[in-house]
Amino acid sequence: MASVSEPASPLHIPVMPLEVLRWLDPQPGQIIVDATVGGGGHALRIAQRIAPNGCLIGIDQDEAMLRLARNTLKDAPAPVTLVHGNFAELRHLLDEQKVDRVHGVLADLGFASDQLADPRRGLSFQAEGPLDMRLDPSRGEPASRLVNRLSERELADIFWRYGEERFSRRVARRIVEIRQKQPITTTTQLADLVRRCVPRSRGGMDPATRVFQALRIAVNDELEALEQFLEQLPRCLKPEGRAVVISFHSLEDRLVKNAFRSGPWEVLTRKPVTPSEAEISTNPRSRSAKLRAARLKSAA
Repeated sequence: MASVSEPASPLHIPVMPLEVLRWLDPQPGQIIVDATVGGGGHALRIAQRIAPNGCLIGIDQDEAMLRLARNTLKDAPAPVTLVHGNFAELRHLLDEQKVDRVHGVLADLGFASDQLADPRRGLSFQAEGPLDMRLDPSRGEPASRLVNRLSERELADIFWRYGEERFSRRVARRIVEIRQKQPITTTTQLADLVRRCVPRSRGGMDPATRVFQALRIAVNDELEALEQFLEQLPRCLKPEGRAVVISFHSLEDRLVKNAFRSGPWEVLTRKPVTPSEAEISTNPRSRSAKLRAARLKSAA
């Protein structure tokens, strides 16, 4: 994949920034981890709350996002350490920084507008681009390889399991038919193929949406990474430390809900917190966001 350039300032608008600050409750002098720092929008607001003696650790698997975050946070009022890595490795990444436990951890599981807007990433079907979808181009297989090598059954399983696509078998069968004539290598190739197989829903959602979601999850091992992150959290937080996770689809939200309802957690949000109508009107991509927060009862 070609190197990805990025704008001087992030296009992405952080989701539910006030709600994040409320439930994470960062205080002066605390150590806080933004485990998916993105362009740094949430991180800057957190740094302002923990200044001057606190410390912010920002983690992201996407080096282009880290460069954006570095620019956003260059004048942050608290010390900031940015780390390239996957939040599934949170315990290891903290050990590398010689940090035992922290006061709070935030994970926003959404994708930045900057990532979606760059057609070279292949995350969106709105523009022609290589069918890649990897957030960290140095790891794993691009989506095009999966699409062109997996069996019809394996593809159907991915579309059903990760996208809950009702027409998963029909789409997988068509992919196998088409790739016998020519490989499927671009976002528009795949999107057009899916649109010919899946009826448009009444809500107007593009028929390619669920298949693209499923492939992206599979390419980046997103659910497995989330499970590993949630399993490690109790060993990364101080007693009474807080965890806030923002998810964007039911598969993620279910994992977060179940994790917080078991083990050494006190659930702070009985129901998921969702964006206000005002936020949705100014930032439509926030529409599906759900925030859950929990506090560690005791050392784990």
